[in-house]
Amino acid sequence: MDDTRISFKEMCERFDVTPRTLRYYEYIELLNPEREGRSRFYNSRDCARMTLILRGRKYGFSLESIRQWLELYDQEGSAAQMEVWIENADAQLKELKSQRDQIDETIQELQSLRDQSAKALAAGKA
Repeated sequence: MDDTRISFKEMCERFDVTPRTLRYYEYIELLNPEREGRSRFYNSRDCARMTLILRGRKYGFSLESIRQWLELYDQEGSAAQMEVWIENADAQLKELKSQRDQIDETIQELQSLRDQSAKALAAGKA
């Protein structure tokens, strides 16, 4: 990895997150920036982790499951991490598909009620 370091402000800008979010990710040990006095500096590893964190959040994973998954790399290596990733992804895909089915059903019900109301209104039965 390169030894490029970016500041707290640059990290927020690069990943479009608030300072509060970045501090929270540090607090729950998702990120571990270098400190010089009160300043924080993030290296390429922190940037890679942040990319994975944001991707995980986008896909609906909890911060705790993301933290555990990231720690797994340090403890057991990438093969173990990828095995857990596949298991977690399968579970999340199942959950998202279930949510989509529920949303589709709700849309159909709402559309039907809306159409019935519009038809009744047009027929003067309102």
